[in-house]
Amino acid sequence: MTPRNGVRPAKPLDESDRERLLGGTHHDPHSLLGAHLVRGGVVFRVLRPYAESVTVLAKGLRAELHDDGDGFFSALLPLRKVPEYALQVGYEDTTMEFADPYRFLPALGELDLHLIGEGRHEELWHALGARPMTHQGVTGTRFTVWAPNARGVRVVGDFNHWDGTACAMRSLGGCGVWELFLPGVGEGALYKFEITRPDGSRTLRADPMARRTEVPPANASVVTDSHHVWHDEEWMANRGARPVHEAPFSVYEVHLPSWRPGLTYRQLADQLPAYVKDLGFTHVELMPVAEHPFGGSWGYQVTGFYAPTARMGTPDDFRHLVDALHRAGIGVIMDWVPAHFPRDDWALAEFDGRPLYEHSDPARAAHPDWGTLEFDYGRKEVRNFLVANAVYWCEEFHIDGLRVDAVASMLYLDYSREHGEWSPNEHGGRENLDAVAFLQEMNATVYRRCPGVVTIAEESTAWDGVTRATHHVGPAGFGGLGFGLKWNMGWMHDSLGYVEHEPVHRRFHHNEMTFSMVYAYSENYVLPISHDEVVHGKRALVSKMPGDWWQQRANHRAYLGFMWAHPGKQLLFMGQEFAQGAEWSEGHGPDWWLLDPSYSAEADHRGVRDLVRELNTVYAATPALWQRDTVPDGFAWVDGGAADDNVFAFLRFDADGAPLLAVSNFSPVVRHEYRLGVPPSVPAWAEVLNTDAARYGGGDVHNDDPVKPESVAAHGHRTSVQLTLPPLATVWLKPV
Repeated sequence: MTPRNGVRPAKPLDESDRERLLGGTHHDPHSLLGAHLVRGGVVFRVLRPYAESVTVLAKGLRAELHDDGDGFFSALLPLRKVPEYALQVGYEDTTMEFADPYRFLPALGELDLHLIGEGRHEELWHALGARPMTHQGVTGTRFTVWAPNARGVRVVGDFNHWDGTACAMRSLGGCGVWELFLPGVGEGALYKFEITRPDGSRTLRADPMARRTEVPPANASVVTDSHHVWHDEEWMANRGARPVHEAPFSVYEVHLPSWRPGLTYRQLADQLPAYVKDLGFTHVELMPVAEHPFGGSWGYQVTGFYAPTARMGTPDDFRHLVDALHRAGIGVIMDWVPAHFPRDDWALAEFDGRPLYEHSDPARAAHPDWGTLEFDYGRKEVRNFLVANAVYWCEEFHIDGLRVDAVASMLYLDYSREHGEWSPNEHGGRENLDAVAFLQEMNATVYRRCPGVVTIAEESTAWDGVTRATHHVGPAGFGGLGFGLKWNMGWMHDSLGYVEHEPVHRRFHHNEMTFSMVYAYSENYVLPISHDEVVHGKRALVSKMPGDWWQQRANHRAYLGFMWAHPGKQLLFMGQEFAQGAEWSEGHGPDWWLLDPSYSAEADHRGVRDLVRELNTVYAATPALWQRDTVPDGFAWVDGGAADDNVFAFLRFDADGAPLLAVSNFSPVVRHEYRLGVPPSVPAWAEVLNTDAARYGGGDVHNDDPVKPESVAAHGHRTSVQLTLPPLATVWLKPV
């Protein structure tokens, strides 16, 4: 072939290299493609399927490459060094000009690779995934993915017509990371990774580190960057001023897609903060917002661990919602699901052709209850993926708390498994030691990096030390798991069991309401009436109550009054604040029409909502109800044994010893002149809350004037008061 303008043929590619590049199995395409200094000049080699011509453009240089077939173009140019150059690629109906992806050095640093290899990259989202950036003076997007078992990885997307032949990634050493910088690709681009498995087959996968996704059921990843300007500086600076277990903590649990169906994150920001602030809740808890393919899972089967669901907007739209809640003085807790993930063949399951995120033992990988896969917590890279994910939500979205779902299923090797279906740990026990270590690392990392953030465990067993510090070893020989709070599932189960009985039978179940105080200080507790208690035939809270409609509402109000006074923080699921009678459905959300003034019974529901507002108002203003939640000095029974009366009476104390007297009467009769012992230091008591008040829909039985103690001994006190106890009601009294 005769050289033209100094352009000479390049040495042909080795046939095996050519096949590997075409087949997507080359671990180092940059060593062959791009520009390379050799004897006699610089070799340019480009792989562009369907191109009719490729021309190298540089300062003072324009050289058309030879067509080598199969989409390969090459030439040897008589240059002394590799110039900064671009490619002009001609197709049948268009011509494109861009920088050659294969002329760039790796856009991921050695420190990042070292930390990834060690499983200690606490800002993993900055290293892996799709990151818009300027690299070597050129704007584009760096794509990186962890796929250690892959024979090759290519980037496909709407920018290359979903054909990755020209976008092969390079392997960056032994850590299993693949990388490619694509000039000209920017925000909004759709992409996936085309992975060649060890057996030679190919699979198309969404990015595990994608920070934005398509709207389900579409499942491509989306290149994104944040442009949100935060306005919650005051909130962030002050949120850790007081330990959460010594602070008011009243939580409104929300399923965002169905709270007001059809609203976007930004529309929710215009409505949700005002509603929650009006009711006086200190926090919202959002059911999982990480991307999930099936809406009916309520977000508990996650495929996009780093992406807020696109159903309601972009990641910055979600930031806007969090910002709005913070500016309203409301903290944001998020359900976080590190226990399992679904088997969708475009997501994490056997991501690179072999078990990667899941355990390699099929018996350990398969979750017996949910048809999903359990993470391999013993693999350092998987542990890193999850620990960094917890930090990511707190740092990138200013989340104030993580409620960790299904902790019990993580802690036990025999969880929902029969004899013979599981193997003991190295000590012969049933504890999942890898999961224990993961939870300890996650909690320690979050608390170190994110001041003011609280982690909350949904843990339904008697595991010792869920909220104990990780460095404090308990009787079983384990350090604490390091959570800040734990859902009190025992209190929830027992107390709901009690109130579901007819009042005439409650005397036989009295201990179900008092037993919680036997273990109240074993952990730092949240009292949860969550979404799980108002679905799947369990009935809404008010519908669990016996009796006619008036009695059901009265029981509902009395129960909330008891709950708010009981040691522990509060959590109430949406719809229960106004006594919705129907079970929750993610399809239509709360029955807001019950609050419509045109509805004849609207006072029934508005009254309950007014009570919840008042409960939160008095609660926040009364340190006795929250300051000493986790120490025995904050609580004392006055009478915990009045089973025949269905009465519970106790005192709460703040750090200065100031008391609040809470009395619940779960009988449908008024109890006149009911004597209760009280501390002699209090000269008089006055009602500050009565769930039977007329404005809440009650019968308005109350104690008129401040009640003065008498020198009559009762319940271990030298003085006592005589109260009028309304039927099916809770009364709070404070010193005058």
